[in-house]
Amino acid sequence: MALAERAPVELVSMDSAQVYRGLDVGTAKPSAAERARVPHHLIDLLDPDRSYSTGRWRVDAIAAVREILSRGKIPLIVGGTMLYYRALVGGLDALPQADPQVREAIDADAAERGWPALHAELERVDPKSARRIAPGDTQRIQRALEVWRLTGKPLSALQGGTRSSLPFALKAFAFVPAEREALHERIARRFDAMLKAGLVDEVKRLRGRYRLTLGMPSMRAVGYRQVWQYLEGELDEQVMREQAIAATRQLAKRQLTWLRSFTDVEAVADDAAQLAARIR
Repeated sequence: MALAERAPVELVSMDSAQVYRGLDVGTAKPSAAERARVPHHLIDLLDPDRSYSTGRWRVDAIAAVREILSRGKIPLIVGGTMLYYRALVGGLDALPQADPQVREAIDADAAERGWPALHAELERVDPKSARRIAPGDTQRIQRALEVWRLTGKPLSALQGGTRSSLPFALKAFAFVPAEREALHERIARRFDAMLKAGLVDEVKRLRGRYRLTLGMPSMRAVGYRQVWQYLEGELDEQVMREQAIAATRQLAKRQLTWLRSFTDVEAVADDAAQLAARIR
């Protein structure tokens, strides 16, 4: 937003939760006034009872960037979904599309046996993937097992195939917090602000309007999952808050791990004004 005051910038969201309509408070989605001030793309693309793949985002993002460039503007891709970034710069592997029935079966297994048991299953069939997927990363465990059940081949064996290149060049920057403790404090304050802004009521409205389940990608997003469990009576309010903050910290840790693996990303201090001054 600061850069848009100095240059003809348009923003392309790289957030896997902001694509869903109605997920506003819990995704810190830009307000209507902010979107009116600076054009935003790839926000509010579909209802939260639908699925949106990494491959579809890559196609949509490339199309958005090309369209912005065609008008002589500067596309700025922003957000924290590291899988999206990896797919954008590295291309996509030849993987099967998501299968709702297989995912439902995996979710049923998880409900009966627990996700640690499914992670142990992944260790047996795809040890390479299991080593890089945390036992608590339910979405990636599900995807790896889904690929195995659909193809009979490990996810790790299917990755790294022929990939398509980008039709434009990228310059990548990342905010990197200087102090982990300060980051944790900001995460807690941010989630408390979301609760105060009506996150619980937002999830209530979504549950009333759409036929949602906890297994859907939109409701697996950090914060939404914990509020869902609170509304189901599985967690009290304090535990919900604590678990959501802990899950956000884990997400931040995974994001920093991803960032360290990208050699093309320039890390900068967690200071928006400093970054705006450096980007030309």
